[in-house]
Amino acid sequence: MLRGIGTSKGIGIGKALVLPKENIVISNKTIEDVDGEIQRFQDATDCFIKETEKLIENLINKLNGNDRNAAVLKNQLYLVKDVELIKGIESSIRDKKLNGEAAVDETCNGLISMFAGMDSEAMRQRVADIEDMKNRLIRIMQGITDIDLTRLPDNTIIIAEEIHPSVTASMDTEHVVGIISERGGETSHASILARALEIPAVLSVKDICSLVNNGDEIIVDGAYGEVFVSPIERTIRIYEKKKAQYEESVRELKEFINKQTESADGHRYMLAANIGNAEEAAKAVANGAEGVGLFRTEFLFMNGNSMPTEQQQFEEYKKAAVLLKGKPLTIRTLDIGGDKDIPYMGLTKETNPFLGYRAIRFCLDRVDIFTTQLKAILRASAYGNIRILIPMVTSLSEILAVKRLVKGICKSLDKDDIKYDKDIKIGVMIETPAAAVMADVLAGEADFFSIGTNDLTQYMLAVDRGNENVAYLYSVFNPAVLRVIKNIIDCAHEKSIEVGMCGEAAGNEYMIPLLIAMGLDEFSVTYSKVPETRKNIASWTIKESLSILDTVLGFSEEKEVSNYLNDYIMGRH
Repeated sequence: MLRGIGTSKGIGIGKALVLPKENIVISNKTIEDVDGEIQRFQDATDCFIKETEKLIENLINKLNGNDRNAAVLKNQLYLVKDVELIKGIESSIRDKKLNGEAAVDETCNGLISMFAGMDSEAMRQRVADIEDMKNRLIRIMQGITDIDLTRLPDNTIIIAEEIHPSVTASMDTEHVVGIISERGGETSHASILARALEIPAVLSVKDICSLVNNGDEIIVDGAYGEVFVSPIERTIRIYEKKKAQYEESVRELKEFINKQTESADGHRYMLAANIGNAEEAAKAVANGAEGVGLFRTEFLFMNGNSMPTEQQQFEEYKKAAVLLKGKPLTIRTLDIGGDKDIPYMGLTKETNPFLGYRAIRFCLDRVDIFTTQLKAILRASAYGNIRILIPMVTSLSEILAVKRLVKGICKSLDKDDIKYDKDIKIGVMIETPAAAVMADVLAGEADFFSIGTNDLTQYMLAVDRGNENVAYLYSVFNPAVLRVIKNIIDCAHEKSIEVGMCGEAAGNEYMIPLLIAMGLDEFSVTYSKVPETRKNIASWTIKESLSILDTVLGFSEEKEVSNYLNDYIMGRH
């Protein structure tokens, strides 16, 4: 059995198809006909554009018209048309007398080095996308034909060094039951697409290409990141049973998509989704979300090579609001810094980025950028039920500063006779110890709270969750974190405002009874977890949840809490 990173749940059982490794040889011969070589590069670019447009069309068809997961290939189109990139390649041909392939390789490798050195995992994942574009362009120039994946036998398991966007777009996904690669992670294109198509995937499996032959029997467990090569008959039978059980559980969860969100004794809750773009609002609704509890707007800024305009932002927010058809849309203002860098903004590298120039601190300093975003949000509010959420708040003065900016923008919109929601609500993310301690004061100015447990847990416990040496200390079940969450909810309710949770804990099976007992009003989870979260909420009564919370709050160690919840919940199944 081999291990990797399980990035798309499900179990696949089938035969291996090992894709050959990239075998591009680039000659560094000095060229004489510079103009002819530049023309050869331009012809290859034209061919690349046509091929990519066709791949995008194929991919959108596979995803039933949803073009979100075609964004990576669209980015390759933007990149190959980028004036600076073209200028760099043509300069290398003209000034260094490099052939087209070598010029493309050199220029693209410069971009790859820049992204590979970034702290953000999302930015580092762009390396694979740029490499894909580079290699495809070079193959076109060299006349190398790609492997045909358009017609595959039933129960095919694709195995590759890395699954590039162009591979997934051309793949006969109807007959693929599993994906394995030597490289890639949760945010890679292969993972995103596998989840969208519900194909089990395990990535970062060391040396898998050299350990497997075409036609080998393979089992992929995307939940646990396990891969079995040429398993014995008993193992196959066990996993066939697991596969049937998993598929039954998926069917059962789909029954919860259109149900109301309520506890076993009939108490109603708001169950919302976390999204990163307008298209995901549609996915959220399709999965039964009753609104959006967190629209992460930073992805609008991270997915391009320049600042999105007011109009571009307005269109995105409006699209999401319209798709939600009156359901609440909570838009978090720009939250960059920390692990999210945007190269074109020229942010300086910081020793402690999570404690530095980020989120509302950045926005109140760069009022030009912030005002543009707030104006776009306000304009979009005329088309739906939009709320504004401020991240990384540490003081009352930050809330008041945002309110002053919003008031000024509203006056400007009134002057220009532009419609907007005059009663738009402004909420606060409670994700810093300062905000948690001052929750009673902040609740007097905020229209609602949203608890960001990912950062709140990290800051409360002084634990960098990305640091493997201390990551074991990071747990939302630490009594200090649980107590502060309860205090935040109590403070919100004392001032008669609603409080939601948009961190990962909101969808945690063990956390749900505690949150029910604490009186949380809104659960906001990844859109794919909406049915599962609704099912979990439906299994608890207020009385049973209060009994569990009372016991848990008596513990002083995280292990006591985790062990108790594990034993209790396992005993219920």
